[in-house]
Amino acid sequence: MESITMLGLHVNAWITLFTLLGIFLVMARTRVPAEVTFLSALTILLVTGVVTEDEGMAGFGSEPVVVHAAFYVVIAGLMQTGVLYWLTKNVLGSPKSFKNAVLRLMTPISLLAALLNSVNVVALFIDTVKIWARKLDVPASKLLMPLSYAASLGGMCTLLGSSSNLLIAGLYAKQTGEQLNIFEPLLPGMVLTIVGIMLVTVFQRLIPPRESPELSFETTSDYTAELLVPTSHPSIAESVEEAGLYSIKGGSLVEIVRFDKEIIMPVSPDEPLMGGDRLVYAGQINEILELKRSHGLVAADHHVWNINEIDSRRKMRTAYVDFGSDLIDTKMTESDFEKENDVVLVAVARSGKRVEGQPREIQLQAGDTLLLECPPGNDRQLEQDNRRRITFFDSHFVPQTGPRTLVASIVLVMMFLLSSFHVMPLMATTMLAAGAMLLFRCCRMDRVVKYIEWDMLLILGSTVVFSTAIAKTGITDAVANGILDLCGTNPYVVMAVTCLLASVVTEFVSDVGSAAVFFPIIWQQAQMLDCNPMPFVISLMLSVAISYASPIGSSTHILIYGPGSFRFTDFVRLGTIMHIVLLIVCLVLVNVIYPLYIY
Repeated sequence: MESITMLGLHVNAWITLFTLLGIFLVMARTRVPAEVTFLSALTILLVTGVVTEDEGMAGFGSEPVVVHAAFYVVIAGLMQTGVLYWLTKNVLGSPKSFKNAVLRLMTPISLLAALLNSVNVVALFIDTVKIWARKLDVPASKLLMPLSYAASLGGMCTLLGSSSNLLIAGLYAKQTGEQLNIFEPLLPGMVLTIVGIMLVTVFQRLIPPRESPELSFETTSDYTAELLVPTSHPSIAESVEEAGLYSIKGGSLVEIVRFDKEIIMPVSPDEPLMGGDRLVYAGQINEILELKRSHGLVAADHHVWNINEIDSRRKMRTAYVDFGSDLIDTKMTESDFEKENDVVLVAVARSGKRVEGQPREIQLQAGDTLLLECPPGNDRQLEQDNRRRITFFDSHFVPQTGPRTLVASIVLVMMFLLSSFHVMPLMATTMLAAGAMLLFRCCRMDRVVKYIEWDMLLILGSTVVFSTAIAKTGITDAVANGILDLCGTNPYVVMAVTCLLASVVTEFVSDVGSAAVFFPIIWQQAQMLDCNPMPFVISLMLSVAISYASPIGSSTHILIYGPGSFRFTDFVRLGTIMHIVLLIVCLVLVNVIYPLYIY
């Protein structure tokens, strides 16, 4: 098969190209999870013989994957010992005005993102930013977008700041046998961060004021009521569905409280109706109370305004539907989600406004906010089990600070010092730091696995293999030569065109996927032009991180999409300005810092 060529490319190259195109289309136009998409594409490459089994396995044992996995253990130690929560409480402070809040937010967030990875920082500070917004009486979206942009900007500054930086560093080490310094992109990254913060500050009016979804669920008095079934009711012994009391207009049956205080939750459609049952409904209050007249019910002697008054152990929590969730385009009545997790959907909000109608009959969309009545305790297990389906706004895990807080902080500092001064390679230092966190009991082994983003590790391992496939099938040479034929042999023009293409692709796919595709291409271009590869590598590293015009290009944007009630197009106006300006600054700055030729 390898000897067969079409239009100058081997069949294996065409298989690789169509596989990559399939990845782009699936990620841009469907809700299939990214890790499933990448693993499916990797399977195609393995089955068709484009890559060998050894090459496929090597991707998952590569430096980017190992470093990422070890760093998740470090983050677990920082979380469980309270280091990150101490930072949350003490770094940001309390701003007095919205304008002051933007600067006070973006500066420390960008610094923390460089040290702790941009995604972790955004996840940590979402709740704090929402509290700020409420105190300042501004829509949460006006602060959540600066939060995401600041973390993305700061993540450019170190190899650990973003997954794409780490991937490119690993591919560079594979090509040269040399390790990049953990702070290699620090200088250009800092300048880009400063410019980016200035752009957000100047053009903050372009950030849309979206109403916070929690405002739709401000008080349960708007939608919770209790009705009593008389002992002489004609529908006794029938199921609640047969009695017409299960699916009602504008509401849902949350639970049944028996005369002996037994609580039935969630309620099955075939649950029999008994005299003296108290039916707790959630939804539009006027529609619920209409049941008194239409179905012969009576008002209970105690009106319930809060479900917790019945069972104080259960709690209301808000979450949003993730991109790629299997709940998208489905109704809760069509899913086993409630039964599997012992939760009840009480209400749905979309774009900051509550969706009218029976909550469990609403067809869900990405970014929808769900008000859920949840079981007591085991909050983190509930969050972890549904990580690819929904993301909870709130966190009930509050660690206690103590001696291990200091130990975890020292481990983090030592990890950066050992790597930055080349005492040990980055992979060795992160693994050593992870081991120290476990040795000094900064994190428990049984909890560590809950902090590991397995989907990201699978994506990273797959992208390393794709990069190998692109290089070995001749695609690298073909694309590199094509760009050279189009742009000539001016290295500045070639670099600019390649980085522009990479940054645009990132907006529709992801920074990691774009980095894997374009690294072998830009590396080959540097070799063909007989140039120093460093400016090409660093410019690509920064370019794929410049993704601000869509919520898909960056994981930090996806994290704030639901909490901010954003629409897909909300990122376009400010994001396009950020993209163009920062890309120009990046290309100019990198070529000032790094010489194109080494004599």
